[in-house]
Amino acid sequence: MDIREGLIPTVLGSAVTATGYAMKQSKGSNKMIANTIFGFGLAHVVLGTIDLVEHRR
Repeated sequence: MDIREGLIPTVLGSAVTATGYAMKQSKGSNKMIANTIFGFGLAHVVLGTIDLVEHRR
């Protein structure tokens, strides 16, 4: 199985970003924690995308 470098952080970051977004939409969650999770996910998406672009074949 050949997985490109950067694919795992990008997919994981997408899932974490979606979780943070869902937490931001719910009324009972702590907004600071939701924003932190959302930002953490976005950072992984950006860094994973940089790896995908940098290590093209």
